[in-house]
Amino acid sequence: MPEKFIPIADIRYASRVPHVPAHIPTPTGLLADTLGRPLRDLRISVTDRCNFRCSYCMPREVFDKDYAFLPQTSLLSFEEIARLARIFVANGVEKIRLTGGEPLLRKNLEVLIEMLAKITTTSGQPLDITLTTNASLLAKKAQSLKDAGLQRVTVSLDGLDDAVFRRMNDVDFPVADVLKGIEAAQRVGLTPIKVNMVVKRGTNDAEILPMARHFRNSGVVLRFIEYMDVGATNGWRMDEVLPSAQVIERLQTEFPLLAVNPNYAGETAERWRYADGGGEVGVISSVTHAFCGDCNRARLSTEGKLFLCLFASQGQDLRALLRGDFSDAQIGGAVGHIWQSRTDRYSEMRAALPADASPADTGRRVEMSYIGG
Repeated sequence: MPEKFIPIADIRYASRVPHVPAHIPTPTGLLADTLGRPLRDLRISVTDRCNFRCSYCMPREVFDKDYAFLPQTSLLSFEEIARLARIFVANGVEKIRLTGGEPLLRKNLEVLIEMLAKITTTSGQPLDITLTTNASLLAKKAQSLKDAGLQRVTVSLDGLDDAVFRRMNDVDFPVADVLKGIEAAQRVGLTPIKVNMVVKRGTNDAEILPMARHFRNSGVVLRFIEYMDVGATNGWRMDEVLPSAQVIERLQTEFPLLAVNPNYAGETAERWRYADGGGEVGVISSVTHAFCGDCNRARLSTEGKLFLCLFASQGQDLRALLRGDFSDAQIGGAVGHIWQSRTDRYSEMRAALPADASPADTGRRVEMSYIGG
């Protein structure tokens, strides 16, 4: 096996202050980028910290006890996040997903959710508010999150075998506690719950069928995600990617599946349902099948950098505008200008490279732990 090499490059501060147009158009909620993709989904990282050290996201070799996380003063306040959310919603956003790091580590997160729950879309509908979590704190917080206005959760879970799961989270956290969190979320109505499993060939791919058996007939939607080349610290290699097509083949050996149409334009998961009515599974082919063509997502880092792609190398510093002498209209004009200039389609461009291309061939990119998945 080749020696694992982890390049370290901190690009958290690689950003530019956005241009504020002289003429500020009235927002219509109908923004489109250069490829005609609308702005509909905003993912907000509320913390860069996590209590897990998963090798594909925050490997312990980099994120050790000496790692310098962002100081509290750098983070956007809840008021600043809510202000930006209103600006993005005026420009077409209908769904907000709170991410991290581990978002439940952000103190009093329920207060932010209450603020966001008061926002309505341009069509007058409630804002769709969701959260992605490792579920380590979910059993304790599920009820308060629901009461604050959170609608659904997505849980990251990379296996049911306790030994495998403890090795992958690298903090010896038991899988039983994650399952308790999922049960608590179901009990309070944070549904439909999605469970995301990142599949690494040779590490946890033996867990595919056990995960399917466990969540079938449970109401939980299980999704298998190809191991992605996000950032530079996870030591990504193509030979550790198990293509989604092979995941489906493994599932089909035990459970006949039928293809299902997407729920909406821009959905990342390819949907399948069990032929016997046992529920639904999905695959996210982030490496082998580019889905840039209808991507409608923007990402906001915990200290206010706007990224237009999960694989971006530079952000736009919206915090500078928030803490400067700029009105909501001016910030909204800057956001509109950024989105309308968007050309990002990293996955499609990577697909044109040789199959054995390394992350170094595609340029330096922001880390997943910094802007969320």
